[in-house]
Amino acid sequence: MFVRNKKELESIMSSHLCNRCGSCVGLSDGAIEFKDREGKYQPHFVGDISSENLDRVLKSCTGKYFDFPKYKEEVYPEASYFHTYSGAYESISIGYAQDQEIRSLGASGGVISAVLVYLLEKKRIDGAVVLRMSPEKPWLSEPFIATTREEILDAAQSKYTISSVNEILSQTAHFDGRLAYVGIPPQVQSIRKLQSINDPSVRNIDYIFGPFYGNTLHFSSVVSFLKSYHIKDFHSISKLYFRYGEWPGNMRVETTDGQVAELKKFHANYLIPFHILKNSLYCTDLANEYTDISGGDAWAPVYEDRGLGFSMIIGRSKKGQDLLEEMKREGYLSYNEIEEDEAIGMHSHGYDLKKRGSFIRIKFRKMLGKSVPDYGYQLSGFGFKRTAMEVIISSMFAILSTPLARWIVEQFSPTFIGNMFEKSRNIWKKSTHDIKRKEL
Repeated sequence: MFVRNKKELESIMSSHLCNRCGSCVGLSDGAIEFKDREGKYQPHFVGDISSENLDRVLKSCTGKYFDFPKYKEEVYPEASYFHTYSGAYESISIGYAQDQEIRSLGASGGVISAVLVYLLEKKRIDGAVVLRMSPEKPWLSEPFIATTREEILDAAQSKYTISSVNEILSQTAHFDGRLAYVGIPPQVQSIRKLQSINDPSVRNIDYIFGPFYGNTLHFSSVVSFLKSYHIKDFHSISKLYFRYGEWPGNMRVETTDGQVAELKKFHANYLIPFHILKNSLYCTDLANEYTDISGGDAWAPVYEDRGLGFSMIIGRSKKGQDLLEEMKREGYLSYNEIEEDEAIGMHSHGYDLKKRGSFIRIKFRKMLGKSVPDYGYQLSGFGFKRTAMEVIISSMFAILSTPLARWIVEQFSPTFIGNMFEKSRNIWKKSTHDIKRKEL
């Protein structure tokens, strides 16, 4: 049994099912580590693991299995609303942090940072599991437990390269106090699985928050970005930002010798098809459905044109909703509720990518005889045009992720490629608008 279970875990860790959440590393007591973080960033066995820890790791892993309906009933048994796309919730709003420093530092409206600061200052938590850029290796992100406002704000903004937040589980079990936790959907799902079995590593996590999730990129995206600016050594990076400056922000790299490489966020998105983590294409959770509060950018011209950060805020659990209302009453948050249809329309591209595209890609993968994730539910019945469109998209990802395609794009100016990407994307969005929106 032990050998079979270890082989099962190894097969997940070495495949596209692995989402790099970090739980296997955090729970293995040193038996599993991430190697080559600037490369494939995959977990590997480096020592012997006890049968007890192997069992915990397998139960926490979300690469192979996460039962959406089961955990919906466990986490939100009395949810006021539910939609297959957005998950269980109490309210959906558009808003932002009233503290201008927090709002300006956030990826969008600074809501998650504001909530963490509020809980810490009200002494309802003693720390928060968050993600920052490493002080020792500023080109890589690292999880840590923030215990001050300054540390929380140091972790503000999204990080779009691979992050393994749940490595921190080796520390959370020994933290003296109550914690809030911030993670992307695969990481959050693992925490919920551990809470379900009362694992000691999550005993003191009182709140779970997280951003919307489109995709994750390999570190090669940063290396390629630098090459396009004729910066050869990523070890010279002193600062790396993914949403720097006025919303929606810029990708920005600063080096130790004073060089700066900067590109608008929407233009820097050209890196996605060249460097995407393949597991992102099989994740069906856009809106971080198992948090207490989740948040994402409010993508609509009425907000985008203002140049300020606005967040879509989803209050999911009763305590998450109560917290939002309390912060609004006390002047920490400003928000106005919107209808479900408006919220889905605002992120229609993302929902189509996750709730249609992912299931079609999973079907393709199964047809090739490869292992696929089981989410406890399936969406199907997509028309021929939508399936054909996915063939084009999947073929594009396959071609553009090759070394030759990456080398070619690095020979051009990022500004030129970014402009071309945005124009091509707009043409693609218009030409596929009706296909993606049909019966969404």
